[in-house]
Amino acid sequence: MTRPRPVRALLTGLATLTAAAGLALGTGGSAQAATPLPAHVFAPYFEAYNGDSPAALAQASGAKYLTMAFLQTEKKGSCTPYWNGETSTPVSASVFGADFTTIRSRGGDVIPSLGGYAADNGGTEIADSCTDVDAIAAAYEKIITTYDVPRLDMDIEDNSLTNTAGINRRNQAIKKVQDWAAANGRSVQFSYTLPTTTTGLAGSGLAVLRSAKNAGARVDVVNLMTFDYYDGATHHMATDTQTAASGLHDQLATLYPDRSDTQLWNMIGVTEMPGVDDYGPAETFTTADATAVYDWAVAKGINTLSFWALQRDNGGCPGGAASDYCSGIAQDTWYFTHTFAPFTGGTTPPPANDFAVALSPTTASVDPGGSATATVRTSVASGSAQSVALTVSGAPAGVTATVSPTSVTAGGSATLTVKSAASTTPGSYPLTVTGTAGSTRHSATFTLNVKGQGGGSVLVNGDFETGSLAPWACDSGAVPVTSPAHSGGHALKATPSASGTGQCAQTLTLKPNTAYTLTGWAQGPYAYLGVSGGANASTWASPAAWQKLTVPFTTGASGTVTVYVHGWYGQAAAYFDDLSVA
Repeated sequence: MTRPRPVRALLTGLATLTAAAGLALGTGGSAQAATPLPAHVFAPYFEAYNGDSPAALAQASGAKYLTMAFLQTEKKGSCTPYWNGETSTPVSASVFGADFTTIRSRGGDVIPSLGGYAADNGGTEIADSCTDVDAIAAAYEKIITTYDVPRLDMDIEDNSLTNTAGINRRNQAIKKVQDWAAANGRSVQFSYTLPTTTTGLAGSGLAVLRSAKNAGARVDVVNLMTFDYYDGATHHMATDTQTAASGLHDQLATLYPDRSDTQLWNMIGVTEMPGVDDYGPAETFTTADATAVYDWAVAKGINTLSFWALQRDNGGCPGGAASDYCSGIAQDTWYFTHTFAPFTGGTTPPPANDFAVALSPTTASVDPGGSATATVRTSVASGSAQSVALTVSGAPAGVTATVSPTSVTAGGSATLTVKSAASTTPGSYPLTVTGTAGSTRHSATFTLNVKGQGGGSVLVNGDFETGSLAPWACDSGAVPVTSPAHSGGHALKATPSASGTGQCAQTLTLKPNTAYTLTGWAQGPYAYLGVSGGANASTWASPAAWQKLTVPFTTGASGTVTVYVHGWYGQAAAYFDDLSVA
């Protein structure tokens, strides 16, 4: 999804299907309107360019819904989308039409996806390629009516994230299609699939959503690609999915303040990469991660659960690297599909015997060297009480976490003990407590906040003395430098472009409804320092020499805020150092 993938062969053996065979055709509102998707849907990506039959693979795997990747133009400047950009596979009833009709006859459906890494990198994503908004809208309408689909997915990555003109054209076209659909009695959804950091969207992804809001275009789902982080950090993929989605939830709350918590979670989708992702073994989504993410997704009520891609859901290359045809880990064939499939519909019939796991409290703040405890409570959700094995995962370096006892009968309790070493880096760390009884698993999250010296919460790597940006989430143009530095040996250089600010951001979980002060030193034109999310405050200056900036703020009910620094569009580089929150 995020790595360029070669075209192996032209799609062959595609059945010819006419309107008489039952597929909606045409470009007007007279075609049969598609059946809306379930409120919660599992729709893994299907690689459309390798010759597989979507209907056959859907039946073999048990995936009722598919996200079909990808549609793009054959060359820059074109306004006509083709499957995989190949002119031999146009948007036509004769291409995939029979497969889609078969999938629909089994109670499922398909979601065509436009873009993808190769298109976004090569300029053949249709809104990047075509400068005519009406032509882009007409292409979207043709896909909708030719295949009678309920949703279009926009997979926006790489260069498409910084192509401001393309971003605006795409959203203007979406608005036109939504107006057309409303006038013709159609219900059509639009989703954006975007890369993410472990704490939510980077500034470039947020800019896509802001453009949509400015254009009056409705974004039904924001789908995070929770893999290929490429940040060199240690990853617990299930935990990272949860923190990324939680960060997105807070970002959406700022963009759409009139929406309820339930509505915001139902705007969110996550797409995993089973097994080893493109970065390598350091980013491996395991079978245990799959069950943890499934439980979390059901509990939160997110909209879409997916993975890249259906053809990888097998253990054909254990110990291998990322591949188009296997996961790189030992697994049963279709393990990830079978784990995620019950998500569709939003509810899963409870097992004959089921249990629940809860924590009290769910968060604690300690000084480095301190410790905290929480009660792990289990209960019988249905049937009779079972023996529940308890484990805890996600502890960072310098933190130990244990559960005692490690097994209880449902209805019993255990104690979670978390100890922080004196050398533990200050920050907010989510730990996952998982209960297992046979094939049934349920999880709960405990957030450990390790405070800075003197008990004040501080940013991690706020002085950039590690020589890297981690754990900051940064846009293109942000790099650590050795000069100029306010103190020590490093600082942050944020170099804006015509379409970006060079922003770096970090999300903190602080005490709710509490006053804090963000401070930092800045140098250069239009140097911005601020917080967003659970609080909104900022300041800026254009000092020729280092100047201290101060931003007082008060947290909201969640205590979560995102600290950011950046320069300004088209201006010279701004520098930042010695950032802290206390």
